[in-house]
Amino acid sequence: MFLSIFRGSRRFTLIWACILIALIALIDYQVVDEVPLGFLYLLPMLMLGRVLKPWQMAVAAGLCTYLTEEFDQFAWNLRTGLPRDVLYFMAFFSIGVFVHEVNRNRQIIMEHLHEIERQSDARRDAEQQLMVLIESSPAAIITADSKGIVLMANEAAHRILEVEAQTLPGRSIYRYFPSFLNVSHQDTSQHLFRTVMQSHGLRDDGESFMAEICFSTYRTDSGSRLAAMILDSSEELRTREESSLHQMLAGSRIAVSAVSHEIRNVCGAIAVVHQNLESSHLLTNSKDFEALGNLVIALERIASIDLRPYPDRASEIDLQAVLEDLRIVIAPSLRDKEITCIWTACSGLPLVWADSSNLMQVFLNLTTNSIRSLSQKSSDRQLSITSRSEGSRVIVEVIDNGGGVTRPDDLFRPFQAGAQNTGLGLYLARAFARSFGGDLRYTPLPGSACFIVDLAAASEFESKS
Repeated sequence: MFLSIFRGSRRFTLIWACILIALIALIDYQVVDEVPLGFLYLLPMLMLGRVLKPWQMAVAAGLCTYLTEEFDQFAWNLRTGLPRDVLYFMAFFSIGVFVHEVNRNRQIIMEHLHEIERQSDARRDAEQQLMVLIESSPAAIITADSKGIVLMANEAAHRILEVEAQTLPGRSIYRYFPSFLNVSHQDTSQHLFRTVMQSHGLRDDGESFMAEICFSTYRTDSGSRLAAMILDSSEELRTREESSLHQMLAGSRIAVSAVSHEIRNVCGAIAVVHQNLESSHLLTNSKDFEALGNLVIALERIASIDLRPYPDRASEIDLQAVLEDLRIVIAPSLRDKEITCIWTACSGLPLVWADSSNLMQVFLNLTTNSIRSLSQKSSDRQLSITSRSEGSRVIVEVIDNGGGVTRPDDLFRPFQAGAQNTGLGLYLARAFARSFGGDLRYTPLPGSACFIVDLAAASEFESKS
């Protein structure tokens, strides 16, 4: 009960302190012998020091000093009474200030302890959330020390590397990712790495796979550390290579068809000349003339090879997504050539029926030609790409102010005179567009070139099929 007096509320403590002061004063008044009881006022001052401010404690100390002097048996005079009262006051006030400071320091310490507990709880929660994030991540997350020894690896890392659970820590990361040896040879104590790389990885059974690795190095008191996030991109590599093969075969068939058509035209002309010469009997016995006839027949046979269309891989695609990818691809070229590109898209564009890879090649061919044309201008280089819906069709216009085309009738003819390289770019682009129900055409504008990619909405194509 006595300790509860010191630990109670402010009001409770003040009431008990006042009671004690009154009680001590009453006892001191009743005691008539020479025993001074003023020292007992230290007890209420201990209590008051916990709840009063310093100036309030000075008032309480003055009151206790007055009561002590009033009820003791010592005669008061200026020479002995004043120093005695000063000592009383300083004793009462000092004990109150001491308790006040001790209590304030205790509160500070308690608040500090509570803050440490809150931070510890927050850190514990953050660590738990981080561990949940790491363990639930589909990407492999691995940390290793400066010698390449794995310190931590999540479940995805064990799954990708095909090792038993919780067995990666303690193994060398170089066994599974030899490319990290190049990082270890660098002075990581001076230079920290934060980069992305693509390299080959090895599973536990020695099988190779393609890995996309985001890694960084950092320093700790125990030395440098490496943290890596790894994704198995083997399937993405296979898909990309298969798509490239499909695009190459489709483009090759279209190009060979164009070449075969030109050969047939040439062979037809040569065959007419050969027949005329043969009917004149001027070169009847000439071996060279006979060889020329055999050569024409062989070329006609080569040109008449049946080039069946490559299997179409068109499907429903989001045109805006393709155009966003195009924006990313051509952005460096536009920036280098100081070309202003204006992208305009109507909201609510429907899905279109196309092969995304071939459609991207159509747009790349058109924008590359526009960039090449605009690079010859000294200033005011502008490229505009606009997409809109017209009924059951989706239209994409690629317009540049590079001066237009001099011979628009020859644009889509292969092997045309004056064309860059073979002149097959626009020919292939239109063939790609037509392969999935679209079209590519040119519309002349004053001082500008406008190419229109006409695509079928997926809903229209499906209703026809």
